[in-house]
Amino acid sequence: MSQAATADLPDATTSAEYARIRRRAILSCAVGNFVELFDFLIFGLFAAQIAANFFPSGDPVVGLLSAFATYGVGFVMRPVGAIVIGAYGDRKGRKAALVLTVGLMAGATALTGLIPSYATIGIWAPLLLVLCRLVQGFSTGGEWGGAAAFLVEYAPPGRRGLIGSMQQFSVGLALIAGTLIAAVLNSTLSKEQMIDWGWRIPFIMGFVLAPIGLYLRSRVSETPAFHKTVDRQQVASSPVRDALTIYKWPVLAAFGLSVVGTVGNYTFNIFMPSFASGQLGISAGTAYYSSAAAAVVLTLLTPFAGWLSDVVGRKPVLLVSAIGYGLFSYPLFQYLVAAPSGMSLAVTQCISAALLGFYAGPLCAVLAELFPTKVRFTALSIGYSMAVTIFGGFAPFVATFLIRETGSPVSPALFVILAAVISSITLILIKDPTNAPLD
Repeated sequence: MSQAATADLPDATTSAEYARIRRRAILSCAVGNFVELFDFLIFGLFAAQIAANFFPSGDPVVGLLSAFATYGVGFVMRPVGAIVIGAYGDRKGRKAALVLTVGLMAGATALTGLIPSYATIGIWAPLLLVLCRLVQGFSTGGEWGGAAAFLVEYAPPGRRGLIGSMQQFSVGLALIAGTLIAAVLNSTLSKEQMIDWGWRIPFIMGFVLAPIGLYLRSRVSETPAFHKTVDRQQVASSPVRDALTIYKWPVLAAFGLSVVGTVGNYTFNIFMPSFASGQLGISAGTAYYSSAAAAVVLTLLTPFAGWLSDVVGRKPVLLVSAIGYGLFSYPLFQYLVAAPSGMSLAVTQCISAALLGFYAGPLCAVLAELFPTKVRFTALSIGYSMAVTIFGGFAPFVATFLIRETGSPVSPALFVILAAVISSITLILIKDPTNAPLD
């Protein structure tokens, strides 16, 4: 088993050779993660057009609720993917699991872009859409934790925050790409063209990008930490059982830590463009350009925050963000609703993006440092995916529902504040694991 597991790791006899292997591994993981998350995020960005094609209704809010509910269904499968793919990655290696996730995502994304509308095939249209979304969720459930574990296990002590932030950096790039494509399409095509065929373009693009991620990941070496676990014959026979029994408290901590980041992301970056264009009268093109600008802020700040957490510790950086969300979410929503415009939307989203960058930067490192190598992939994935499923995936649905039930367009801020309280309490309770030994 040891010989087979280490067969693809080049013999790094010099520090320069090992540095080259590390750079290639980081690049392959980041590019693959970009492809994976781009494919997953575009569903939410084109929710209004998807609703018109698959959930026809006289009330546009009802149609949007249906689309966001389908968007959230993908998150229901994330814990399943976390368990199945996570266990596979802890037993067979990170590389094999990450190649699998990209392949699954590519197929589901391509099919989503090709499904005929409700007007053409009736009830089969939303059923096929939900099926594709379930496969996407299953794939992403294994991708996020696997990419985080892979990067942190390749990072030397003292640089785990920076290198781990490359996972979230690639998520930011995926968000930039998705929102820019949404902005360009909504600015150049008419509303009717977007509904008829324009929304399908990014799904086809996501499928075309997939072979790049597959190629890079298939040629990368397994992580040194996993090799050591194999060589020492410490591979867990049942990583899921161990994660939920021996490491149940760190898994719960990973859950609590992940809440505010995922709610902040899906409320301000995914829900807000549809909210701004559908209910505040801001043009769709302007809303998506604003989201693209916020994504740039997020992407630029994420590596800085990861580096800063290597210097001052994970907890201080994360607490600044979590408390910031608790203090500023309600005033930001009030500011936008009181004076809806492209400028107020950009200010609101960019401030949120700055807060999110400070949370996203250290997140991969702090979650990975909670667990030993033998269960890291599984335990990290379960904790994170449960938070994303319960709080993040349905955040657009919850936000739309709160507005409908309360009549207040500011009410989604209350959900963000709740998430901030949960993550802040978790941060206060845990011991800062910065640069703790991986095993």
